[in-house]
Amino acid sequence: MSTIAENKEAHHKYLVEETLEAGVVLTGHEVKSARKGTVSLKGAYATLKGEEVYLVNAHIGSFQPGNAPEGYDPTRSRKLLLHTAEIKKIIGKNKAQGLTMVPLKFYASRGKIKIQIGIARTKSKADKRESLKKQEANREIARAMRIKE
Repeated sequence: MSTIAENKEAHHKYLVEETLEAGVVLTGHEVKSARKGTVSLKGAYATLKGEEVYLVNAHIGSFQPGNAPEGYDPTRSRKLLLHTAEIKKIIGKNKAQGLTMVPLKFYASRGKIKIQIGIARTKSKADKRESLKKQEANREIARAMRIKE
């Protein structure tokens, strides 16, 4: 499994409760471009449209910018491939608990392009401050351990 892109803001802004793996419907040149690494998940999210899940606002640049298909939109909505049971579970959680779906990682697995989606709850400012304090404390501990060795 080789990671192509990661959403670094996701764990700062959201408290991820559960993760799912989904396939992504891409065109041929988008697959080549994704393998090349021209993918950005910043500001991207997943949404439900009827009984289907779509990845919205993820940027996949063209493989060869001068040779891109006419009218190519790098941030178009892309369908995510999930099992029906997983989609029903997502629908239930979104309606009942007001959770959101955030893309965490875009990667290649066994020749296929996959995306890891987190079902998450938005963090409050206090939660964000608390996680930053924990992160800083862990850094201090790591520094102290390195100095002693």
